Amino acid sequence: MAHFRKVDRVIYRVMIKTDLSLPEIEAPANYFTKLCREIVGQQLASKAANAIFTRFVNLFSGQKITPEKIIKILDQNLRDVGLSWAKVKYVKDLAQKVKNREVVIDNLNNLNDEAVALELIKVKGIGPWTAEMFLIFTLGRENVFSHGDLALKKALIKLYNLNDHPSPNEISQIVDKWTPYKTYGSLTLWSIFD
Repeated sequence: MAHFRKVDRVIYRVMIKTDLSLPEIEAPANYFTKLCREIVGQQLASKAANAIFTRFVNLFSGQKITPEKIIKILDQNLRDVGLSWAKVKYVKDLAQKVKNREVVIDNLNNLNDEAVALELIKVKGIGPWTAEMFLIFTLGRENVFSHGDLALKKALIKLYNLNDHPSPNEISQIVDKWTPYKTYGSLTLWSIFD
């Protein structure tokens, strides 16, 4: 809070009314499930994403979600719980690459943010946005801002009275001064829509 009070009074005024708790950092044993959750939730409102992910979890009858189990599930069964065909492919690709150790996820907590993103984007359907959400909501990283997140962009436009299509440079001029706590700025901006 002291950092934002010094560097950005505009967001600080919103921040003092916002719960800025980072999500609890997940254990490496939960990374695979969290990555599945991130894929399921792509481009969906949180209510829809939660409903589909609940049905996805129910496919495993209370057992741990593993790459091996996902590989064995029929594509149509994944589709029937609400995944698009593209997301079926993405979840299967994640499972196959983790099983084959083409993507190593059990030590992601020991890597820097860039290395985590580089490892994750080896999976079809995981791009920068999904990697950034994983950094924030699974690894609890404090200095992440997703330039590709539409809600963050809309909140910046509203809060800073920007034109409807701010340039990446305009956004960076605001966000870069938040370093090393960009995540808290992101959480504050998301709270504007809650």
